[in-house]
Amino acid sequence: MGIIIALIIGGIAGWLASLVMGRDASMGIFWNIIVGIIGSVIGNFIGQYLGFGGSIQSFSIMGLITAFVGAVVLLLILNLIQRGRAR
Repeated sequence: MGIIIALIIGGIAGWLASLVMGRDASMGIFWNIIVGIIGSVIGNFIGQYLGFGGSIQSFSIMGLITAFVGAVVLLLILNLIQRGRAR
């Protein structure tokens, strides 16, 4: 059951992050889930140093916020890489 919750929370976090970063039109549901799950790992890594963190395997608001912050960071990094390639 934890994996299903992780996919749902990852998809929501990835979708919200893509809306904030203006990439929603270029991403499908699959990439939203991938970005959300990887974002959760990044968010937990950042959260360790700031004194917070959450898991997406059991639903919690802190887990969603952590995954969202990590997904925004991931999309920011991807945007910077893509801008560098365009030059």
